[in-house]
Amino acid sequence: MHVKDAMSTVVLTIGPAHTLRQAAQLMAARRIGAAVVLDNDNSGIGILTERDILNSLGAGENPDRETAQTHTTSDVVFAAPHWTLDDAADAMVRGGFRHLIVLNDHEPVGVVSVRDIIRCWSTATERADAVPA
Repeated sequence: MHVKDAMSTVVLTIGPAHTLRQAAQLMAARRIGAAVVLDNDNSGIGILTERDILNSLGAGENPDRETAQTHTTSDVVFAAPHWTLDDAADAMVRGGFRHLIVLNDHEPVGVVSVRDIIRCWSTATERADAVPA
């Protein structure tokens, strides 16, 4: 299976000026763990995850004053739709993160998470187990 088979194509995109509270509200409403941050003036494409928001709150920072720009990971590892799920999982393990932005022709077309990969692997295992020997 490939990343294109597992990725979510409904991507939450926010700007660098969004507060962490705004980002958290949008992420919670969509039941997702990451937002793509588009900053055309500076770093380009970054990612803000639930972990970034949690770390900020844990440090006592005000979610109404802190912005996505301050907490965005801009040193992002991107996946391509044709990557295998094994490739994506390996990148996540090596980098210690749970989400990959999927790019096609330098444009974000999706996000794949550990949960997406596990869901696909689990479904594939169920189908394989259902095939009579």
